[in-house]
Amino acid sequence: MNDKPTMKKTLKAFLYLLPALIIIGVFNLYPIIKSFLMSFYTDYDYFNDLVYARGLANYTYIFHDPEFWRSLKNTLIFVIGVVPLTIIISLGIAILLNQNIKLRGLFRTVYFIPFVTSVVAVSIVWRWIFHSDYGLLNYFLGLIGISPIKWLTDPNWAMPSLIILAIWKGLGYNIIIFLAGLQNINKQYYLAAKIDGANAWERFKNITFPLLSSTTFFISIVSIINSFKVFDEVFALFGGNAGPANSAQTIVYYIFKKFYSDWDFGVASAAAYILFLVIFIFTLIQLYIGKRKVNY
Repeated sequence: MNDKPTMKKTLKAFLYLLPALIIIGVFNLYPIIKSFLMSFYTDYDYFNDLVYARGLANYTYIFHDPEFWRSLKNTLIFVIGVVPLTIIISLGIAILLNQNIKLRGLFRTVYFIPFVTSVVAVSIVWRWIFHSDYGLLNYFLGLIGISPIKWLTDPNWAMPSLIILAIWKGLGYNIIIFLAGLQNINKQYYLAAKIDGANAWERFKNITFPLLSSTTFFISIVSIINSFKVFDEVFALFGGNAGPANSAQTIVYYIFKKFYSDWDFGVASAAAYILFLVIFIFTLIQLYIGKRKVNY
């Protein structure tokens, strides 16, 4: 363990890492660099990989494209709708599952299953649940006197139905992370609080929530990044479309459409890097806020 590194040992370690480095380089680093360069291609022969002109026209086009801004707006609505509700609901369920209840392991498994289930399979089930005429959700709404809602065919309800699916799909991961955080809290804090006469809400407000701040911070960052990159749910839930009248089109779907449908590779690459900048800015803001809370 205390041997000094030598050239022979370094070379040997590098040879062990070489297969992984090749895979990362070919399938991760090269596409990142290539897509960045491609975002400046304004006249490009994709099949022969010939570039005739370069410039900032792709970025200019995006900033003047109403479809891009509509996609960005839909993405922000999705993030605002999914992230807070997912964190609140998953924290509440995690607190319940952390109690000494019967079949606790079964409930944990049930809540985690949607996270590991195929998005396509989940979306097929939810397409049936959201069906305007025969859907299970409209059936229960009818029991309380609410008229059937056209979840997947009305532009006003396409985004709410996508948000509902995403919240349900993402609960399992957050619950597991919150459970790990809850189990790391020393039980002596709760015993001392009970002796002092603190009720359940006061124990949550003064013990559970503050000691879960780092866990909540981690989940919020991961949730925001994943929400900005949403695509599978949109594609599967609306059968390969972006909802009625593109009402559920997100930035990633915009990139997909420009690349695979319009074959506008430069615009798609530029939009991908704009999305990267948006996620990067939001992450920096979260890190700044989280650092201030820790210092406080």
